[in-house]
Amino acid sequence: MNKTAVVIGAGVGGIATAIFLAKNGYNVSVYEKNSSPGGRCGQIVRDGHRFDLGATMLIMPVIYREVFEALGIPLFEDDQIIPLEDLYKIYFDNNEILTFSSDKEKMKTQHEKIESGSYIKSQKYVHDGYEIFQTGMNELIARNFEHLFQFANFKNIGMLIKLKTYISNYRYAKKFFRDPHLRMAYTFQNIYVGQSPFDSPALFSMVPAAELTEGSFFPRGGMYSIVEKLMDAASTLGVRFYFNKPVNKIQTNGNNAESIILEDMSEIKAGIIVANADLPYVYRNLLPDKRKSARLDRMKYSCSAICYHWGLDKVYPQLGQHNVFLSDDFRKGLDTIFKDKSVNDQPSFYVHAPARTDPSAAPKDHDTLSFVVGAGHVDKNKKQDWDDLKRKTRIALIERLKKLGMEDVEAHIKFEICHTPEDWENELNISRGSVFGSLAHNLMQMGYFRPHNQHGKYKNLYFVGGSTHPGNGIPNILISAKLTSERILNKSLSKK
Repeated sequence: MNKTAVVIGAGVGGIATAIFLAKNGYNVSVYEKNSSPGGRCGQIVRDGHRFDLGATMLIMPVIYREVFEALGIPLFEDDQIIPLEDLYKIYFDNNEILTFSSDKEKMKTQHEKIESGSYIKSQKYVHDGYEIFQTGMNELIARNFEHLFQFANFKNIGMLIKLKTYISNYRYAKKFFRDPHLRMAYTFQNIYVGQSPFDSPALFSMVPAAELTEGSFFPRGGMYSIVEKLMDAASTLGVRFYFNKPVNKIQTNGNNAESIILEDMSEIKAGIIVANADLPYVYRNLLPDKRKSARLDRMKYSCSAICYHWGLDKVYPQLGQHNVFLSDDFRKGLDTIFKDKSVNDQPSFYVHAPARTDPSAAPKDHDTLSFVVGAGHVDKNKKQDWDDLKRKTRIALIERLKKLGMEDVEAHIKFEICHTPEDWENELNISRGSVFGSLAHNLMQMGYFRPHNQHGKYKNLYFVGGSTHPGNGIPNILISAKLTSERILNKSLSKK
């Protein structure tokens, strides 16, 4: 039993952890409630159109390289991972466009057109932000915390100051840019982790800095191809996957987690249990620890999103592969998301057009578009009519696209798939539909203060994924799998 492990959930974190354990001699089984792997990094294919459900770009490639190398999986050794010269095009309400690009001359020309002297300042912002990224990785993100004083000590006071945790990301950006469009362009990335730049620390300036320093990439076949590579490696190592197998309970006895109980009431015993499901859901639904569950419910949650996937019978060249539409109602829009738990009438949003790089994402002369619109998470204390919000948001998107010269876009939609926060909650068991990682990434929910990768009482029960340490996003989830696996393997070695 000491060398058996079961993993609840076949998301990126669950599969990667299964590989780490299988490589070290564990007999691993993975139980997934849905019919396919990937979780929030899943995929839909319909009538020749391919849609990524979650992440749409590969950023922070250094983390991918490190973890995939440890997993023994080649990732960048062929031409299947495509570097993008243009990371994304940013559209403002006045039809001004700023393209984040690896071409420095292009960046300089664009910046100087918007605000004289801003290019040099943007280089300083990126340089300092990348230093924050490197420090944050070494001291905060990519390490296991065993006790409070590893995090809360005099040495780390200086580290937290260096990480700019004392100032909001937007206020920090104001030190570099006078023009509000540039401030928006360098802070909207907070939404990647479900945060508002007006409330989250300038630590997150590391995101655009890492993008512009390390570049952005797109895998042929979409981000789901990352899941497929993980699945191939896991299967080769003998990991067994069971789909359409929801877990109803983690059976405990004393200080041990003995087994999992499936929906059909069958029991699967194992020496190690790893939960890749959303952490608040695990405590609320699978464990008897109601006190811990209540504490998690009181924590701050990230926002959600309304997502639309369109198959079109026409290509719109106005769009690049990655497109960000930023409304001049930037702050109002974010306040509507985070305070009102709703969607603004003129929302900022993101559009992914994968066929620009990978033609296999759509039939010839047709197009595949995915839209992500930030939205409040499910809140029972708020009046939320998601059908009405979905309708209003769709109208706002189409009206904004018309201003870009896509006047006939609605007539060319062959089919539409939409996911609301309620859908994320119901289909993926994500608490409150907080699709960006459930628990938010404020300072008191990071590092040691974020829920740990190992249960405090049941020492053979571990957690991996976006709602545990270090946080959300595929790079963080890969780190989470590595850290969780290290805990398990180090514990195993200490027993010998």
